[in-house]
Amino acid sequence: MIGLFTHVAATCGGGGDLLGFPKWYKYLDGVQVNNACTPQISSLTDVWLIVAAVIEILLRVAALLAIFYVIYGAVTYMISRGEPDKTTNARHTIINAVIGLAIAVISAAVVSFVAGSIH
Repeated sequence: MIGLFTHVAATCGGGGDLLGFPKWYKYLDGVQVNNACTPQISSLTDVWLIVAAVIEILLRVAALLAIFYVIYGAVTYMISRGEPDKTTNARHTIINAVIGLAIAVISAAVVSFVAGSIH
């Protein structure tokens, strides 16, 4: 049967289903069978690629949490009624969340670049 088994290099792990998160086998080669991907693990490097994909997923979760904290800090700032302690705490929450968001985004980009160059 021609076309039943098609070897696809790293395309099986494309985009994710849930909120655009990558799949754990994003960087692995796989075999596409009836619109289902079966990742192929053949060496120790492939294990590190799985670890990189899981780290990337966790960094994206951290970025979502940072966005939540930016929103939380903004709401806290709005309902602080001008009280200096509450506005200062809200401002610090926003600043720390933005710093965390930047770290998470840059780290995810670095992990993606390194894992892509290993593959």
